[in-house]
Amino acid sequence: MKLKDILNVFEEQAPFSLQESYDNSGIQYGNPEQEVKKGLACIDITEAVVEEAVKKGCDLIISHHPLIFKGMKSLDGSHYTHRALIKAIKNDICLVSVHTNLDSVLTGVNEKLAKKMGLENLEILDKRKGLLKKLVVFCPTDHGEAVRNAIFEAGAGQIGEYDCCSFNLEGKGSFKAGDNSNPFVGGKGEVHFENEVRIETILPGYLQGRVIKAMIDAHPYEEVAYDLYSLDNVFGKTGMGMIGYLPREMEETAFLAMLRDNLGSDGIRHSPFTGKTIRKVALCGGSGSFLRDKAMASGADAFVTADVKFHEFFDVEGVLLMADVGHYESEQFTKEILYEIVTKKFTNFALLISDQNTNPVRYFK
Repeated sequence: MKLKDILNVFEEQAPFSLQESYDNSGIQYGNPEQEVKKGLACIDITEAVVEEAVKKGCDLIISHHPLIFKGMKSLDGSHYTHRALIKAIKNDICLVSVHTNLDSVLTGVNEKLAKKMGLENLEILDKRKGLLKKLVVFCPTDHGEAVRNAIFEAGAGQIGEYDCCSFNLEGKGSFKAGDNSNPFVGGKGEVHFENEVRIETILPGYLQGRVIKAMIDAHPYEEVAYDLYSLDNVFGKTGMGMIGYLPREMEETAFLAMLRDNLGSDGIRHSPFTGKTIRKVALCGGSGSFLRDKAMASGADAFVTADVKFHEFFDVEGVLLMADVGHYESEQFTKEILYEIVTKKFTNFALLISDQNTNPVRYFK
């Protein structure tokens, strides 16, 4: 299959447009039209990971963290990123990264972490706003069903756990076809009135191109009249962090022990104990301390994340227990997500999970 086919699978699950402005998800090296036969899923692309790909005959590496974050002025081998990239290029191994876009979806990094912690009733902690759009289209009444079905199949019309959502209002539309037109109904140069239906529905912005194309393809008119409005509504399927509930309450020390055992964290830093039991848990894989205020506002008993700065531990004192389990530890299971997304779509594509532990942090005991 082609590299672009792999990219399209991730686009469906976690659209690349959802990545943060600082991120560099997508193709790191390779041609979208290039054929790939065997891949390796990993967290970080290091020299050891590239060497593993070479030994296992892989021509593709799919990572969570991008190898290239910033522009490179030279490839002189002075940094591990240079050496890893040079080795990949020499062996013609394509590199693809799926980073903050996978952090930003309901079925991404945070869901996997939450399930490893045994949490239930999951929802996004900081839901994204400004992503939704309203589509309004006018078409002949007899063609309303076909147009509706087309835009629904393209992904529009989903509100929470409901789909095929729309509002429909019938009325009369008017138009006058020009000399160079090819009208579906009515004659050239004369005003025509047609019984039409106004169809309103909702869609996430990253599906706009696909939905509009499906709508136009299904519409009988030569010129399709439609409007798009940006909405400030919250979109519950995208955003950062997650909230969930433990099956039963736990004492704080027991909760930390569970994190240690389930995540393999050798050293968990945490805020002072609150003296309360823990049931509702907020979390964010990777560097998520920016969500601590959201976690407190949510009424969570604990907040699990990584890369917490010294003074940030003061901010939550007495409100909740904040646990820094380590960056790698909180995202290590992303390899499983990458594997599941690709192999579920392409059952005949050989994708392996890397054996390498790329955590650069060590603990002296």
